[in-house]
Amino acid sequence: NNFSVSGKRKDTRYFASFSNFYNQGIVKATDYSRNGVRLNLQQKLSNIVTLAINTAYSYSTSSEIPNGGINSAYGALTGFIFANNYVNPAKNPVTGVYPSLNATAIVQRTNPLEAIDRFKFRQKTSRLITSATITVKPVAGLNIEYISGIDNYTQIATGYIPPVNTTPSNNGGFSRSADAKVMQLNNDLNISYQKEIAKELQSTTTLGGTIQYEQLNSFAATALNLGPYGETINSGTITPSEFRSERANMGSFLQQTFGYKGRYFITGAVRIDASSVYGAQNRSQLYSKLSGAYIVSNEEFWSDGLKDAISSLKLRAAYGQSGNQTAIGPYSRFLNYDPIVYSGQIGYVSSTQLGNPGITPERQNELEVGFDMGLVRDRVSIEFSYYKKSVKDLILGRTLAPSTGYLTRFVNVGTLENTGIDLLVRAAIINQNHLKWRSTVSYMRNKGVINGVEGNGILPFPGGFGQVAAVNGKPLGAFYSTFFARKEDGSLLLTPTGFPQRERGTQGKDGNYTIARDANGQPSGAILSKVIGDPNPEHILSFINEVDFKNFTFRMQWDGMYGFDVFNFTKRVGDRDFYGGLKGYEAEIRGEVPKGTSAALFSIFENWIEDGSYTKLREVSLSYNLLLKNRKSLRFSLVGRNLLSIDNYSGWDPETNAAGQDNAVRAFDFVEVPIPRTISFGINFNF
Repeated sequence: NNFSVSGKRKDTRYFASFSNFYNQGIVKATDYSRNGVRLNLQQKLSNIVTLAINTAYSYSTSSEIPNGGINSAYGALTGFIFANNYVNPAKNPVTGVYPSLNATAIVQRTNPLEAIDRFKFRQKTSRLITSATITVKPVAGLNIEYISGIDNYTQIATGYIPPVNTTPSNNGGFSRSADAKVMQLNNDLNISYQKEIAKELQSTTTLGGTIQYEQLNSFAATALNLGPYGETINSGTITPSEFRSERANMGSFLQQTFGYKGRYFITGAVRIDASSVYGAQNRSQLYSKLSGAYIVSNEEFWSDGLKDAISSLKLRAAYGQSGNQTAIGPYSRFLNYDPIVYSGQIGYVSSTQLGNPGITPERQNELEVGFDMGLVRDRVSIEFSYYKKSVKDLILGRTLAPSTGYLTRFVNVGTLENTGIDLLVRAAIINQNHLKWRSTVSYMRNKGVINGVEGNGILPFPGGFGQVAAVNGKPLGAFYSTFFARKEDGSLLLTPTGFPQRERGTQGKDGNYTIARDANGQPSGAILSKVIGDPNPEHILSFINEVDFKNFTFRMQWDGMYGFDVFNFTKRVGDRDFYGGLKGYEAEIRGEVPKGTSAALFSIFENWIEDGSYTKLREVSLSYNLLLKNRKSLRFSLVGRNLLSIDNYSGWDPETNAAGQDNAVRAFDFVEVPIPRTISFGINFNF
C-alpha cells in the first residue's frame, strides 16, 4: 500500500509518502513486512540559493526459518534434503515429539517440520536516510552543489531453538541475540562551470570531492544448554562476541569537456581515491579517463533525404581507469587476534585469516567503442557498444595449506580480462492516437578469462565448497573438480564391477593433466581434476513489449540466459544412498542400476553439472487507466511475475545461488529457495 502527496506553493516544493508492504514467504511460518515514510522539501532561499532536504525512514520485520547451508546442522531445507523420505516427519500426536529422520549417524540433520513449528528466528531493522543539498548559482554558468547525507540503521536479530529437539548439535537448546548498528556519512562538493569560450566552442569544467565515513558496531551472544523455560540468552551458558570497525574513503576529481558546433565532443578527467582499508603506501590511487563523441547526423552534408532513413547517428569511444576501494574489510590487511579465556586467564588467539599488509587495490582499465543510431525518424533506435576490461592486482581469497595454521588470505593474484558487446534496440512499431506498440530488445555477451595465478595456476575460492576456483585461461569462478574416466570413444570406463569412476593420472599446472592406465586398462595414479563447468552465461537476452490501446496498457517481458552451467549440489546429496530423498535414487531402489551406483557417482562431481540455460516469462501486466474530473485519475492493474521458466534444469530454479551475489561463486545450488511466482492486483488513485 502506497500513499503520497506532492505539490508546490510559491518557492516551496514538497513530497510526502507512506508505504506498507507485507510478503508471505515460500516456506511456512516465514514472512516479511516493511513500513516506510518519506518527506522531500525544496525551498528557494534566494535568487541564487536553493535548499533541498530528503528524509526517508523504514522499519521492517521478518520471521525466518534457517536454511541450514552446507555446514550448519539446523535448518528446514537441508533437514529435508538429508532426511530419509520413508519416515513420517509429523510429530507424535500423543507426546508432541518430532521423530528423527536420520537412519544413520553419518550426517545428522533437523526434522524440517520441527524447524518450521518450533524454531523462532526474527529480524528487525530500523533505518533512517536523510540528506541536505545546497545549490548555489552565483553567476551564469556556475553551479555549486554541496551534499551532506547520513544513512543510519540498526538491525536486531534473535534466534531460539527449544531444548530436546532433533538437531544434532543443539539438543540442549539454542538462543542467540545479535545487533548491528551502522552509520554511514557522506559529504560531496561539486562545482561546474559552463562557458562559450569561442564561437560555437562550449566548455564545461567540473571539480569535485567526496569524504565518506562508515562505522559499524555489532554485538552477539549465544547461549546453549537452556533451561526448560525462557527464550532469552540468560536461560543458558552464554558466549558473547563483539566487533567494531571504522572505514573512511576520500576522493577528488577534475573533469573538462569541450563541445564544438554541437557535434564534436571530448572529455578528459583525472581522479584520486584513497581508502583506509589499505596500507599508507598503497592507499592513494590515481585514475584517468578520456572520451570522445562525434554526432555525424549534425553535419551539413546529412541531407533531409538521408535523415528520413537514418535520423541520427552518434559515434563514441572512451577509455577509463577505475579501482575497487572497498574490496576488503576495514582490517583485512592485518593479522587479527581474538580474546579468549582459558583456565580463568585472558589470552589471545589469531584468526583463521592471515593478514597481508602489502595488498593493493584492484585496478581496471576499460576501452569502449560504439554508436547510437536512430532510424525512420527515430522510430527505431539502436545502441551498440564493444568493450574490453582488464583488471590487474585482482583481489581473491586464497585457501592456504593447513600447515600454515590459517585457512585463507586475501592476495593480489593474476589478471581478469572481460570482452563483450552490449546491444539495445527500441522500436515504436505502431504509433497512432489510440494504439501504440513499443518493443525493446537487449542483448549482452561477455567472455572473461583469468590469468597470472601463481603456483599451479589454480586458486580455490572459500565459499565454493572446494569446487569453485580461479584457473588460468578459464572464466572466473569455473567449476573445477573430478570428472568421469572415459574410453577413447568417449564412453564411460567402468570399474571391473561395472561402476563409473573418477579419472586418474598426473596433475599438471593450469588445470592440465596426463591420464594414466594400469596393465588392465584401469585408471591409475592420483585423482585428477579439471574445469567441469562454467557458471558465466555466454548470452543474456531481454525482450519487452508494451501496447497502449485507448485506456488499456499491456506489458510483457521475457528474459533469457544461455550457455552456462549450474552445480546441482542438492541433487548430489538427495541421490545418495545414505539419504535417498530425491527421485534420482529411485532407479537404484528398483534395481534398474547396480546397487552402489549412487555411491560411485557421489564423488564424481562432473555428474552434478547441468545446463542452466533458461527463458523466463519475467512479467505480464495489464492495466486500465480511467481519467476523472478535476485532473483525477484511477488505474487498475494486474501483474504477474516469474510466471514461467523454460529450462532443462532438474532442480527448482537455475537462477538461484547458495553464495548470494558473490561474483566468484555463482550458479551453485544447494537447497536454495526458488524465485517466487507472484500475482498482484493494484489500485492507483491520483486526486
